[in-house]
Amino acid sequence: MAVKIRLKRMGKIRTPFYRIVIADSRTKRDGRVIEEVGTYNPKTEPSTINVNSERVQYWLGVGAQPTESVAAILKLTGDIGGKNTLKHPEAKPDKALAFEAALKELHAEPKKDATTKAKKAKEEAPKAEEAPAEEAKAEEVKAEEVAAEEAPAEEAKAEEA
Repeated sequence: MAVKIRLKRMGKIRTPFYRIVIADSRTKRDGRVIEEVGTYNPKTEPSTINVNSERVQYWLGVGAQPTESVAAILKLTGDIGGKNTLKHPEAKPDKALAFEAALKELHAEPKKDATTKAKKAKEEAPKAEEAPAEEAKAEEVKAEEVAAEEAPAEEAKAEEA
């Protein structure tokens, strides 16, 4: 009996993933298998490959022949002549940490700068009202100072007369 190491297609239309299986060469592509030794998902970036190297080495030792596609995969994993050149996907950021950071940002001090035109207009309106009031206070203070300076001068004139 001729034994092959080949891919068994799984998944939906346009979203395939494969199982690396040991099967009789006369069976259908997705038919009965002897053993499943790994998986291959070409849709992820980079492709995800999981292989039970010990079992693959056993089957290669007893004469199982890999298909071209499986041979390419096994070269990447280092099971057939060569080094393991498999690329691993980047670690995804922890969702819990991202959630906590978003909560801290949400409950932090509000930003000083307005973000919309309406908020800017509301912030500028009180400033515009405060400015004339401050100017009026400044004019009153100046008038009192002038009056205070003129009062001693008028008293001196009254004493002379």
